[in-house]
Amino acid sequence: MVLFSGFLAVACGGGGDDDSRPAVPANGPDSSSTTDGGGGADTAPPPPTGPGLGPGFPTAGPWASFYGNAAEMGDLAKVAATYRIINIDVDPGSGNFTDAQIQTLKAGGKNRVISYMNVGSCEDYRDYWKTAPGFVSCAANTAAHLGLYDGYPDETWMDPSSEDYQKLIVDYVAPRLVARGIDGFYLDNLEILSHPPDDPNGPCSDKCRQGGLDLIRKLREKFPNQLIVMQNGTSDVTRLGTTNGIEFRRLLDGIAHEEVYAPAVDKVAETELLAWQSMALKSRDGRPFVILVEDYVGSCTNTKDAIAAIDKSIAKGFSPYVSDESGEQKVVCYWGKP
Repeated sequence: MVLFSGFLAVACGGGGDDDSRPAVPANGPDSSSTTDGGGGADTAPPPPTGPGLGPGFPTAGPWASFYGNAAEMGDLAKVAATYRIINIDVDPGSGNFTDAQIQTLKAGGKNRVISYMNVGSCEDYRDYWKTAPGFVSCAANTAAHLGLYDGYPDETWMDPSSEDYQKLIVDYVAPRLVARGIDGFYLDNLEILSHPPDDPNGPCSDKCRQGGLDLIRKLREKFPNQLIVMQNGTSDVTRLGTTNGIEFRRLLDGIAHEEVYAPAVDKVAETELLAWQSMALKSRDGRPFVILVEDYVGSCTNTKDAIAAIDKSIAKGFSPYVSDESGEQKVVCYWGKP
């Protein structure tokens, strides 16, 4: 929290423009127990059969999400002093941050730095789009292509049930991120699991849907001590789904959703988040499940809309962050709250 002399501090940051813990069950025949894929949240499931399988976050925030480079972030020490959860893109092909800069953001273990990882689609600017030694690259895996991502011409929806694609993500992409010294993953585009088989923008069959749940289980099995946050794919497909007899929700340490309160209120998204919240999930160490919200207000100077969105999020018990706009996020905003 950044407060100065009783008034709200607002600024834009920019420098220019894993033992004795429960083991995850080993791989076995995959369950096909998913739900109907709707976004509703009126089904009250039984509590999880056990605690979450991840380490959990020490605190739910404040948090920030940023997809630029270190120079664009600006004062890394200020970011580290302000935010306890920091989501950045540390793909080694991006050159965004050095290992030393990542350690600066971790602030000696005070903060948790997690990295963006696209699971539902693949971007053509990633080096593993064309080249992934020992694996099938995204481009070469044409059988897994589910069409271009509408509005994002550099992304192709991928079928997460593809064995080659699962291996690429779990055994190639993820290890490269972990090697950078991060604390976990921020998974994007798993909303594809809620898409119907005839969706023109990323169709997903029952096999595709189950494959997505199974992929994340395999990620958790490989990285038991990494935090896993899932963005946007918060429908009952994930909340009530299972993989290899495990409730999918137990694989996660938290969820996030964009555009819940700004630029417009999304009641469906809010209802989904409240359904997750009502489950009172805990990590293997008893830490609360985090529910993050990221809203967009155009710029770091739009204090009125940002504070309104933040207040709505806090009122529901969520952990908010407000940035400029989806697909940008190359600036860190400081709103003085929460």
